[in-house]
Amino acid sequence: MDTYNSFENSLALRFIKYAQIDTQSDPSSDTCPSTLKQKNLGKLLVEELIEMGVSDAEMDINGYVYGTIPANTHKQIPVIFFCSHMDTSPDCSGENVKPIIHDKYQGEDIILPEDNNIVLKLSDHKDLKHQIGNDIITASGTTLLGADNKAGVAEIMEAANYFMRNPEVKHGKIKILFTPDEEIGRGVDKVDLEKLGADFGYTVDGETLGSIEDETFSANGAILTINGVGTHPGFAKGKMESAIKILAEIIDALPKENLTPETTAHKEGFIHPVRISGQVEQAEASFIIRDFDNEKLAAHGELLRTTAENILQKYQNSTYQLAIEPQYRNMKQILDQHPEILSYGVAAIERAGLVAKKQSIRGGTDGSRLSFMGLPCPNIFAGEHAFHSKQEWVSVQDMEKAVQTIINIACIWEENG
Repeated sequence: MDTYNSFENSLALRFIKYAQIDTQSDPSSDTCPSTLKQKNLGKLLVEELIEMGVSDAEMDINGYVYGTIPANTHKQIPVIFFCSHMDTSPDCSGENVKPIIHDKYQGEDIILPEDNNIVLKLSDHKDLKHQIGNDIITASGTTLLGADNKAGVAEIMEAANYFMRNPEVKHGKIKILFTPDEEIGRGVDKVDLEKLGADFGYTVDGETLGSIEDETFSANGAILTINGVGTHPGFAKGKMESAIKILAEIIDALPKENLTPETTAHKEGFIHPVRISGQVEQAEASFIIRDFDNEKLAAHGELLRTTAENILQKYQNSTYQLAIEPQYRNMKQILDQHPEILSYGVAAIERAGLVAKKQSIRGGTDGSRLSFMGLPCPNIFAGEHAFHSKQEWVSVQDMEKAVQTIINIACIWEENG
């Protein structure tokens, strides 16, 4: 069969078009999607899918995009889906993104033109050493790029276009899913599993070329509320118990040499304050708690609780509440029950001429929650790097390999049907 080749740089142009659409999500919003502008990309994707011949493509009221590439084989094989998210991170501006292609990178520093202080150095971005001769796409220096996860969106769209144009390439039914609000932890909150109609899938939201990830953090969110004692500061001696200061003491008392994002790597977990607000009478901190092991995850939550209780012993008139809620769980618990999903993904990467790298994610994907919703879903590389920052970049050639991998996955499932 013919192998995929990006025709007249269609993949790079497709990605750049998507990157220029502002789809930043908003954690303070309670709507779905959290920002209406995410639907601008969703609408475009539906139009393009229909133009390709994906006749049932649609975006629902919540901003989820669905589509079906019909099976062209007589074999009875599982229905697979490919998923990427449309939103970009709230951590860095996604407005007025200006993608730049740096042709045939040769290892030099890449200085971004709209802020010369934003420099991509080989010493800081280790994967750049594997990109000599490749074409690197960055933003201009004032925004993120949006490769997380518009690289994945573009790759799935490019693969869909390939299948629709090459009906001789045999595959089973393939479902397409694009989600909003993944970056704020709500990516599959309102996904319609009946409409999706799949048995399992692959998210396309990974980093390094050739990587496939079958393990994520297990994640909890926590809100610690301190109820202090307020009074006029001029007459506060022996009376005031500042909730702000108590909360600061608790955070300061948490481990500093471990259990923090800045001191951990690999399979080590952490407790991380991400937001603080309040006044003298009441203050609140939000935490994310992470670990690959569920028992350790629970222990981290208890450490936060005992730390708060120990500090509160000094403040007899103050109280606290700690609410810990599950966010997602390590998808390896599910994927280990379906080894063929991972093994076919590995084979697809190798068929693309790459060395497959099985890795763990110090984070989560839509696939984390989908796996526990009955749709086992590992994560394959999209090629995105330095995401959530102005230094974000992606390689056109890595993206092309991701498209080949998506195509190979569908073909391998058909071959083994």
